[in-house]
Amino acid sequence: MDVLRWEDVPVEQLSPTIGRQLLNTERMTFARVLLAKGAVVPEHRHPHEQVATLLQGRLRFVVDGEAREVGPGESVALAPDVPHAVEALEESVVLDVFAPVRDDWLRGDDAYLRGDA
Repeated sequence: MDVLRWEDVPVEQLSPTIGRQLLNTERMTFARVLLAKGAVVPEHRHPHEQVATLLQGRLRFVVDGEAREVGPGESVALAPDVPHAVEALEESVVLDVFAPVRDDWLRGDDAYLRGDA
């Protein structure tokens, strides 16, 4: 049995307002995303199923044109290829789970996260 610890995973600073830690299994990606107040993840889509669970803070999700605020302990389930964006209303920490593995992130094909939002 593998025991993985977030404190052992370095934070990759994607932009001045977005940091990310990644853990991957054979079939899934777990990401702990650290968002400063005002951070924006612009609208994007991907072929992965995703569940985003807010651990701390407050986020505004816009999923397929519908806006919704989410607080700690709430999750947003996203089907593959659905357009979505996120704005951090407060300093926030979100746990994202993706299936299959985010191989695009492993390759560095994540320019939408690396802006100065």
